[in-house]
Amino acid sequence: MQNRGNIRAIMNKPTPTVSTARRQFLKFMAASPYVAALGGVAAYLRQSAFAQSSPAADDLITNPSQALDVMDFQEVAHRKVLRGHWAYMTSGVDDDATVRANHEGYQHVELRPRRLRDASKLDMHVDLFGTTYNSPIYLCPTGGDRSFHPEGEVAVARAAKARGTLQVLSTETSMPVEDVIQALGRPVWQQFYSPSQWDAAAKIMQRVQTAGVTVLALTVDRTAGRNSETFMRLRGRDLSSCGGCHNGGAGPSNSDRPMYKGIDMKGVQGQNAAMDWAWVDRIRQAWKGKFLIKGIDGREDAKLCVEHGIDGIMVSNHGGRSIETLRPTIEALPEVVAEVNGRIPVFIDGGVRRGTDAFKALALGAKAVGIGRPMLWGLGAFGQAGVDRVVEILQGELKLVMGNCGTRTIADITREYVATPDWKA
Repeated sequence: MQNRGNIRAIMNKPTPTVSTARRQFLKFMAASPYVAALGGVAAYLRQSAFAQSSPAADDLITNPSQALDVMDFQEVAHRKVLRGHWAYMTSGVDDDATVRANHEGYQHVELRPRRLRDASKLDMHVDLFGTTYNSPIYLCPTGGDRSFHPEGEVAVARAAKARGTLQVLSTETSMPVEDVIQALGRPVWQQFYSPSQWDAAAKIMQRVQTAGVTVLALTVDRTAGRNSETFMRLRGRDLSSCGGCHNGGAGPSNSDRPMYKGIDMKGVQGQNAAMDWAWVDRIRQAWKGKFLIKGIDGREDAKLCVEHGIDGIMVSNHGGRSIETLRPTIEALPEVVAEVNGRIPVFIDGGVRRGTDAFKALALGAKAVGIGRPMLWGLGAFGQAGVDRVVEILQGELKLVMGNCGTRTIADITREYVATPDWKA
């Protein structure tokens, strides 16, 4: 209904020029969740009656080194990744509006550069819980990376090692945590979906701790499930081929996931809908390392995180895949930062596509900035080499904007370097 209203609004406007009409049409198409699930306007045009306008194969990059920005990997990956896997990754929930809002939110944050500062020696290194990384850009936990490349999370780990980047591993990893850590050469941070029964939760924590993990990030933003409408529409109706890889049919079952190996998951839900602060306290007491909560988007819960002894917060809406909040994470970040007031670090993910996006998030108080979909585009397009180039591009863009804004270190990037005139007071 919303798209029909958009069509009527366009039709009732005065007759535009050809170029203006084309821009209006493309803007309308970009707002469609179905177009988004197909991989964007270019991919939609390729598969529709407008196919003659779609990018030709020789317009796409054939080598990671040819990429000028991370978006160059998107269509290449789309053509290589299975339809159902692509639809799952690229879509959100309901109308996919929060997916779009996450990136569009950065367009409402303006840079305020300072001039005539020495930019000949820039340092992007950042210390996160005692480990130094080459930049504050980290790789988000994404489940089932082998859906995009046979080497999955191991390929991601090798790229992260090469670029000195933090890797956060999903509970729904398709490769064993031990193999990923071996490829990375240091412990990952472990994202944690807490099962509904404590015994299963405790065994997962014990396993990752034995593997060397010292940082656990409990995800709390999708415990009640989600409405993945676009994915359900775009994955296709014939799911018979899925049974060749998934014991449960259309998607992985608990028995398919390495993290649950050796754990009796009969009658156990992978996520605990009854989870509350008492459950969080129990995890806090059982876990011996640093403990973060991922999925906090407001000051009230940020305050409770501090009160319950949480070591850090990840501002996240699951990449627009938990609930249709319509609120971008970059807009939620400042109130969380203000509430914790420097007592614990705050991280952010969602919608980051440029080094300038990362700079804006850092200026608004983030300690580090996570990327998800761009990493998967690189992985789906070229495996390890694709992920490596995605990180290289974003690190290069961040270094460039640091120099042009007059900030020599990550610590120099503060609130004075951005303006948010469009945000409500």
